[in-house]
Amino acid sequence: MSTGYVQRPERVAVIGVGILGASVGWNLSRHGAEVVFIDAGQPGEGVTNWSFSWVNASNKTERQTYFDLNVAGMAAYRELAEIIGPDSWWHPSGHLRWAGDPAAEAKLLETADLLASWDYKVEVCTGAEVRRRLEPALTVPDKTPVLFYPDEAWVHGRHLVGRLVGRAVACGAEHRPGTAVCDIGLSADGSIRTVTLSDGSCLDVDAVVNAAGPSASRVAGLISRRLPMRREPGAVTRIGCARVPVHRAMHAPHIEIRPDGDASVVLHSREIDALIDTGENPAELARLLHESAKHVVPELGNSLIAGTRVAQRPIPADGFPSVGAVPFVPGYYEAVSHSGITLGPVIGRLLASEILSGKREEMLADFRPERFPQP
Repeated sequence: MSTGYVQRPERVAVIGVGILGASVGWNLSRHGAEVVFIDAGQPGEGVTNWSFSWVNASNKTERQTYFDLNVAGMAAYRELAEIIGPDSWWHPSGHLRWAGDPAAEAKLLETADLLASWDYKVEVCTGAEVRRRLEPALTVPDKTPVLFYPDEAWVHGRHLVGRLVGRAVACGAEHRPGTAVCDIGLSADGSIRTVTLSDGSCLDVDAVVNAAGPSASRVAGLISRRLPMRREPGAVTRIGCARVPVHRAMHAPHIEIRPDGDASVVLHSREIDALIDTGENPAELARLLHESAKHVVPELGNSLIAGTRVAQRPIPADGFPSVGAVPFVPGYYEAVSHSGITLGPVIGRLLASEILSGKREEMLADFRPERFPQP
């Protein structure tokens, strides 16, 4: 089936240069399209840089097609690391998860059984085994069941975005950081014609990719498209460490912890996210995250808070990605999703293929933008 826009575009504006925009733009550029990256900030420094950045499908079991898309995302990362080199961005060290009470523990083990039935690799260890084999700095009790997902990973999103944009620019792409899109102009037939930027310039383009993350609804509004989004803020804290005491991403009771390179650790907690709307300031959120982390990794008690950001998660209203063409505006495409870190490379490949060929990718069938009715 056609997208309704079968002419191969010559010049594509990619609005938003986080992991999704960078992935789409790089794939377009390496297949010969002329790409213009447009971002109000700097590449990878928005939500991508303030994300837990965990590559997984174990947390995506609510719909089989969504799980399958995330599994494909994991495979796309392994391919990407071979193509562009793993460097400082790729950390395929697995993921640990355990619970703090019997009900939550039972639910985790039930999910592990489901994942195993879907041929997803999971090992059930004890706390003692985890400390001996994987993470000696943890305080997890000896007999507590701990799930180890060996194929999962974490990604340094800002480094990866920089690498992809650099590669695209080497292929001829143009990069316009620090410029917002103010308007999208349409031709007489309703197709994409121009984008006007905050610096006053107006670019002739054949297609637009809306990968604007938390601003995606505003960008969609420029073509009178309604893209409903959830309001779901999240707080992420980085703490500086003389020695990073953990080796992989983990979900402990009340806190998520992962390394972030040689001298820092990233912390996040959905429980603490729930305090954002109660008016807690970022410094207090950071203190609470640090306190929770010290209970799991006591060595983090000597570390200092380096930075905290409250970011809006780019989540379409039903929780699933919005990816593909919007039929009533030929040349307009969306790449908007939570779990952008996991899905970036696979969405980048699939959407670039759709844009260049005009043929729909079956893996995206459940995530089409047209599922959101227009007023």
